Amino acid sequence: MAVLQMQRICICALKKDRKKILELLQRRGIVEINDILPEDSVFHKADVSTAENLLTKNINTAKEALEILNNYVPEKKSVLNALYGRKEVNSDSYDNFNTKYSDIVHMANRIVSLAKAIAENKAEILRLQAQVEVLSPWMGLDIPLNFTGTQTTSSFIGTLPDMWTLEMIYEKLAGQAPLNVEIISTSREQTCIFILCLKVKAEAVSEALRSIGFSYPGSQINKAAKEYLKDLNNQISQSEVIINQSQEEIKKYKDSRNDICFLQDYETMRLEKYGVIGSLLQTNKVFVLNGFIPTDQVNDISSLLNQRFELAIDYTDPDEEEEVPVLLHNNGFSSPLEGTVQAFSPPGKDDVDPTFIMSLFYYMLFGLMLSDAGYGAIMAIGCAVGLVKFKETLEESMSKTLRMYLFCGISTVFWGIMFGSYFGDLVDVVSESFFGYKVVIPPLWFIPVNEPMRMLVFSMLLGIIHIFTGLLIKLYLCIKKKDYKSMVYDVIFWLMLLLSSIIILLSTKMISDIFGIQLGIPEIMIKICSIIAIMSSVGIILTNGRESRNPFKRFLKGAYALYGISGYLSDVLSYSRLLALGLATGVIGNVINKMAGMAAGGAIGIIPFVLIIVIGHTLNLGINALGAYVHTNRLQYVEFFGKFYEGGGRMFNPFSVKTKYYKFKEKKNNG
Repeated sequence: MAVLQMQRICICALKKDRKKILELLQRRGIVEINDILPEDSVFHKADVSTAENLLTKNINTAKEALEILNNYVPEKKSVLNALYGRKEVNSDSYDNFNTKYSDIVHMANRIVSLAKAIAENKAEILRLQAQVEVLSPWMGLDIPLNFTGTQTTSSFIGTLPDMWTLEMIYEKLAGQAPLNVEIISTSREQTCIFILCLKVKAEAVSEALRSIGFSYPGSQINKAAKEYLKDLNNQISQSEVIINQSQEEIKKYKDSRNDICFLQDYETMRLEKYGVIGSLLQTNKVFVLNGFIPTDQVNDISSLLNQRFELAIDYTDPDEEEEVPVLLHNNGFSSPLEGTVQAFSPPGKDDVDPTFIMSLFYYMLFGLMLSDAGYGAIMAIGCAVGLVKFKETLEESMSKTLRMYLFCGISTVFWGIMFGSYFGDLVDVVSESFFGYKVVIPPLWFIPVNEPMRMLVFSMLLGIIHIFTGLLIKLYLCIKKKDYKSMVYDVIFWLMLLLSSIIILLSTKMISDIFGIQLGIPEIMIKICSIIAIMSSVGIILTNGRESRNPFKRFLKGAYALYGISGYLSDVLSYSRLLALGLATGVIGNVINKMAGMAAGGAIGIIPFVLIIVIGHTLNLGINALGAYVHTNRLQYVEFFGKFYEGGGRMFNPFSVKTKYYKFKEKKNNG
């Protein structure tokens, strides 16, 4: 377990080499760049906002173009696509991309504009279709809808609510003759009418129509409905042609998908680079770069830069009060769990890297919670195949995930063998259902379903060891910081109290009856432990409020700290989840097997048997593996880290290639 040492790096180089130096550092990804020098009359910072805005626009355009291509020409992807990782290319691909850069940007913009044209024309078709629907009741009218009459007549074209007959309309307009009424169309919702009357009667007719709910049509067009319908259909056809042509043109760009992916990554790298350029102090001739670098990378980067460029490099140790970024470094067994530590909080200045010690318990606890050799074998074999077959293409994060579940699977196989669980009792059920006699694979230790109290005792014992390990790490940290008071007051007193309390509890008849254990602890040891418990309790009360000058407050704080022993009790009880989840996996597996065995009768019975076994155990594995993962993390974060770990550090964030589709390999002769 280790946190890599960091050094401050300061590079002063010629401005003409800035681009190549930054690109080299970006591909190496080993320097975190930050600015610690103020601007002055000599050094200044460049304004890169215009370039950043353009790059951001191009990135968004490339993303949108890819989404459009994936919508119209979906890319076939394997279910194992995540294991292939990003495609590796050499730095020449990056350097030579500028020859076709403009064409790819134009292509991406063209795809976006085509998609915009498709969307606009689809919206236009909907609008035109709505007009067609409005016109449909007026197909029987051979004059324009905005016809208002002649020199001597006035016309009214519109609708009445509900269904009307000619007789009903004439009755409502009685006394307005002479006039002519025609019903163009009718439905339950409305009646479309055309009325022609003398101009002198127009006002009276209008008033009468208004009284019965007459309204003018929404569309006032200067053509007959049939003629206007032809125009609308022509416009719809034109929009459909544009849509089809645009879709076909988009599909032609499917072979350029990789170029657009490269454009997105290319611009992403440039945006990152310009962000750094904007933070550098520079003059017309030189620039200054400050940051952090892992100590073990100092010699390599110095040699590389000095060979290729004229510059000056200076390394210094960070100040004690300076916030130094954290970079974890662990062996292949525990490094997969670095992400688990980071998810909680990176180590602080006074912390140790807990990854290695945590990994020992993590894999053990996960295996105990799943505790089935069949499930563990599936996990371990699947992860091992993925690690071997996709060794060259796996991303580091995916590789760590597979390695974590590989070790979790191995642990699960171990505990499954210890407890005699192989897909529950599948071996027993298969042998009895299909061969007429039961084959039992005995456990190497015991079967938790048959002896739950024994499993509970083991779970709590493991929990005590886990918690005490956390306290011992805290003891080590106090010694490392030479904080001997805290070592005695906050660790040794608690260790003495907890150990003596455990021995006293184990000697009681209640605990012996509950757990079914008889340790035969001598009376003299019980008395000694009682004295130690009293002394350590007094010590905790007198010292845990030592920061207060008021004696009464100090006593109250100490008493409250002693009350924390109930927290240790609840922590130990938390490990009963090892029993609960382990039993859940086994019991559910046995129930699935029993259901399958009930369906196994006859020659055809093997089909439902296999279906029930495969589906049932797949669900059981998925649900309980998720539960084991969640609760294993909880035991680390709450019960273990809570005893010694403070966190609060900041992860090392190097200037690197943060791309989605491609990763760039730095060539040794690329200068």
